[in-house]
Amino acid sequence: MKIAPNSKLVFIGDSITDCERARPVGEGLFGAIGKGYVALVDATFGAVCPEKKIRVVNVGSSGNTVRDLKARWQTDVINLKPDWLSVMIGINDVWRQFDLPKMQEIHVGPAEYAATLDELVAKTKPLVNGLVLMTPYYIESNRHDAMRVRMDEYGVIVKKLAAKHRTVFVDTQAAYDKVLKHTYPATLAWDRIHPTTVGHMILARAFLAGIGFKT
Repeated sequence: MKIAPNSKLVFIGDSITDCERARPVGEGLFGAIGKGYVALVDATFGAVCPEKKIRVVNVGSSGNTVRDLKARWQTDVINLKPDWLSVMIGINDVWRQFDLPKMQEIHVGPAEYAATLDELVAKTKPLVNGLVLMTPYYIESNRHDAMRVRMDEYGVIVKKLAAKHRTVFVDTQAAYDKVLKHTYPATLAWDRIHPTTVGHMILARAFLAGIGFKT
């Protein structure tokens, strides 16, 4: 596994990462880390390799775009001094273009998304031992669906940035697509976005595979 023992691993993102985590920092007992894929990753570490003592922290925030991440980056990333950082952002950047099409001032287009994420990764990579970039996704098997097409575009941006900065790359859309061959989309997420426990397990497994975790 790429993450060394006694490392501090911080997850940042939107509601998919948030999942009712504690404030101001999601860490501790009684569900403080949230109820989603971050909790499943933490539980896997605790159950399979407790001797490694990997500290998992959740600072996801519901509704966030990459713009919002930039605004809180100093407090929620730099100040926490992570050894490893995982970033999954972009769903709301795309979604607002579809569910609130008239409110163009809140839309984060591809150019801004790419430039902002690039800036955040560039300033943070020298400060950490490792960085994971996870793509946004849309749990829709019809690849010609307008929102799916747009989300895939943002996923390509993440892939290019991961290659540019030599970070770990996790293709969450590919992970979902594999399961969608056998499962109706609403079974994994009623709105194609917010996953069931099974959906979160898909994300957790994709993340663990990305960092080379083996049981």
